[in-house]
Amino acid sequence: MSKVVGGCLCGAVRYESASEPALVAACHCTTCQKNSGSAFSLNLGMPGDAVTVSGDSLVTYEDRSGASGKPFYRGFCGRCGSPIFGRGEANAGLTFIKAGTLDDPSRVQPALHIWCAEKQPWVVIEEDAQQVPGNPG
Repeated sequence: MSKVVGGCLCGAVRYESASEPALVAACHCTTCQKNSGSAFSLNLGMPGDAVTVSGDSLVTYEDRSGASGKPFYRGFCGRCGSPIFGRGEANAGLTFIKAGTLDDPSRVQPALHIWCAEKQPWVVIEEDAQQVPGNPG
């Protein structure tokens, strides 16, 4: 994958990184279902200091609903509400970019599916994809 570039629906928030993702994972936890408004969230785990975010309408929400109980900071556009990234102590060193906000999301395919114990029953995962019931580890 070459440069990672994307942004929100209205264009007020943009991001970029020259780094490769450390991982690409689909998270099926109920928190990600609520955050994404869908059955799962597809995320690029980027080295935390390798992502540059620009724009003047980025808002951060401190979420403590995850299994670790530690804060997870969700960044979203304050104008259109698009979720852009998440980062937290439980996953120190990584910034999770929402794959749907990439300028070209077709380049991304999950190598890992996490929190499959909370997966919606109608979601079908490829047979050869790595699946774990909770957090990888």
